[in-house]
Amino acid sequence: MNKLFTTIIILIINITVFTQSKENSKAEALAEKLLTDENLPGLSISIIRGDTILWSKGFGYADIIEKKPVTPDTRFRIGSLTKLFTAATAARLSQEGLLDLDSPIQKYVPSFPEKGKTITTRQLLGHLSGIRQYGRDEYINTHHYSSVKESLTIFKEDSLLFVPGNKYHYSSYGYVLVSAVIESVTKENFLHYLKDNLFDTLGLTSVSPDFNDTADTTQAKPYSSDSKNGWRVGPFNDNSNRWGAGGFLATSLDMARFGSSLLTNNYLKDSTLNVMFTSQKTADNHKTGVGLGWRIAKDREGNIYYHHGGDSIGGRAFLLIYPSKKVVVAMLANLTFAQFGEKEALEFVRLFSTD
Repeated sequence: MNKLFTTIIILIINITVFTQSKENSKAEALAEKLLTDENLPGLSISIIRGDTILWSKGFGYADIIEKKPVTPDTRFRIGSLTKLFTAATAARLSQEGLLDLDSPIQKYVPSFPEKGKTITTRQLLGHLSGIRQYGRDEYINTHHYSSVKESLTIFKEDSLLFVPGNKYHYSSYGYVLVSAVIESVTKENFLHYLKDNLFDTLGLTSVSPDFNDTADTTQAKPYSSDSKNGWRVGPFNDNSNRWGAGGFLATSLDMARFGSSLLTNNYLKDSTLNVMFTSQKTADNHKTGVGLGWRIAKDREGNIYYHHGGDSIGGRAFLLIYPSKKVVVAMLANLTFAQFGEKEALEFVRLFSTD
């Protein structure tokens, strides 16, 4: 009897190992194809189910001159995935009763001019505020802003694009304003507060602001495509104009951990997550497909998933949460305007999903 039991256990282990090996091989093939098809210098992908790391691997180069390979420890520019940190922090403060998402933002940032119509933090998080996006000459920034408050001067005197709540219009500056709200509520520097109360709490040790430290050996060099189908190092960009909206570094594994924490951790209560992952609506009751930061979508089988992308100088990032399977996919690359996102992330979800 004991022999039979032992034999069965060995068979189960062997089948599991074989299945995992097969999944890993297919995942590597998908990643290598993406690296080639998109002509990426480097790529890092991490996949988590629940609290279990299913797969995490780097491809290509973090530094093409030095032939330094990407590893799971390589940090990339994550662009607008930063907005998800800002949204989670605002949601936590709301959960604790410290921030009213529906109060006029002047309650927290009285120096921000009233525009004739009320703007709320909820509208800012859902891109319904009417505040504009970067202008063409603002995507690359070389001026250093000494504080979040100073960075508000970029857009605070501008007219709104529409009455708040009437339309959806993606606005990174709206998230800069949210970072000012967070500073007002917490009485702390935005960057310090995120480190102490989000990154350290969740164990996201790789996440930090990108201060363009050329001596940082953990960071993938930021590249842009050149005219000969090659790469050149991207231009300098000071992120002090956008800390609440972009400008952070992270590994793909820590981004996957962050996404997974929203499914498995008590950082946010279920009631708060329900608000975060429920589409906001315009004044005429039209769903925008965006909750508090996160985009909400359905796959071809009708299953809901949440996602967000990030673009920066020398970086492309994508994070997807598939709640019914508790699978999270994080994909990072060191190339400006690299084209990957939902389609590719869902391929990895299907590969690593089990019933």
